[in-house]
Amino acid sequence: MRSVSAFSAATILLTSLLVVGGCAKNLGGDSYTREDARTEQTVRMGTIYSLRPVKIEGTKTPIGAGAGAIVGGVGGSAIGGGRGSIVTAVIGAVAGGLIGSATEEGLMRTQGVEITVREDDGSMRAYVQQVQENEVFRTGERVKVLTVNGTSRVTH
Repeated sequence: MRSVSAFSAATILLTSLLVVGGCAKNLGGDSYTREDARTEQTVRMGTIYSLRPVKIEGTKTPIGAGAGAIVGGVGGSAIGGGRGSIVTAVIGAVAGGLIGSATEEGLMRTQGVEITVREDDGSMRAYVQQVQENEVFRTGERVKVLTVNGTSRVTH
């Protein structure tokens, strides 16, 4: 069996995680799914009562753990011989899976904002969405709350 260099293993892991990143869902107020397009939305008006910065957790798909396990297993199998090679491959796969999963979650984590809105009907609701570049919300500002297919977003 041909061993894989550490550089090749890191390249495989990084490529896999970039693929996952390309599939990451945008959680901002300006993003819609294909299913949401051309679908009627409910519009409510309100005033921002408070704002709070929050962190939105990254994704945890099997891809990060799987890529890490493959890289770790291949790298581990290159160490030792016979049964030792099998043991280090298993240890490498487990460690690689844990590292790959943690790396994916960290790369996909994003900054968000919790926007509490006092809607015109008197109700108070909080919405969390990804912080968008060049979009600033302020306490006391009038906003629209758009809801489509169970997903709500706050806009100016």
